[in-house]
Amino acid sequence: MERTVWTRQHENVLRILEETGRYTAKREYIHMDLSEHAGLVLEVYDWLVAHSPDRANRPADVEYPVWVSYERDATMLPGPGTVILELRLPEERITPVNIEKWGTMLNYSYIPKDPRDALRHRKDMEARGLSDTQAYVSRFYPELREEIRKSWERLFDDTVLLGSSAAYGTIWEVRKEWLTNVIR
Repeated sequence: MERTVWTRQHENVLRILEETGRYTAKREYIHMDLSEHAGLVLEVYDWLVAHSPDRANRPADVEYPVWVSYERDATMLPGPGTVILELRLPEERITPVNIEKWGTMLNYSYIPKDPRDALRHRKDMEARGLSDTQAYVSRFYPELREEIRKSWERLFDDTVLLGSSAAYGTIWEVRKEWLTNVIR
């Protein structure tokens, strides 16, 4: 079954797609897009690449996934130098990523398995006078950092929710034959 999704990209992505027939996200593109914040985000992106349920299907030349929205309205509006690509592709090529759990990871925070686990973790952190982010970025709490990273395995567990089941998707590549519309 095929699915229509949307992705906001730099206009150069469209040029690459038209010239080569394919686009893949590279580390250097993330650095250009996020500049000084790239290092903070890339650690979590590296985890995503290593733990994605479809990592075995990742082409050898692909460094990072491309994010897509399941709803046109959920896609960021195009701005200067950007376009929205409308794609139609096989649904099995899309890996859903829960928005709230992904945001939790980007904040270097713990994904609890249930409310009881959330309470236990919060009390432990309060007793130490720490936030998840402080514990994660500090070299003084390797056991807490590991507990937080281990909790990220719940990203792809649909039985664990942090409030909403809303998701974005990731794909390993964008192919020209999937392009159905360009919104400028």
